[in-house]
Amino acid sequence: MGTEPESHCSPRLLPWSGTEGKSCFLITDDHGGPVSRLADATESVQLDMGRELLAHARELLPDTPRGELRFLAERLAEALRDALRVAESRGQRLNRLN
Repeated sequence: MGTEPESHCSPRLLPWSGTEGKSCFLITDDHGGPVSRLADATESVQLDMGRELLAHARELLPDTPRGELRFLAERLAEALRDALRVAESRGQRLNRLN
C-alpha cells in the first residue's frame, strides 16, 4: 500500500487583507515561490513606510495643526496595523521552525 507523503507546510499570514478586511493566507511548501517573494517584498515596503512615517511624525508633532495631526495619526495607525501583521506572520513562521 502506498502512502501519501506528509505535508509539512503551514499557512503563512500574508501582509495584505482580503475582502472585508479578512486575513489572507498562503498554503505552500515552496518558500521561494512568486507569492512568497511578493509577500516578502510587501512586508519590507510596509516596514520601511512605517519607519519613514515615524521619523516624519517625530519632526512634525511639536508644531503640527490639528487637521494634519489627524492625517498623520491615520497613516501611523495603518503602518502599525501592517507592522503588527508582519510581526505576527514572522512569529508564526519562527514558531514552526522550532
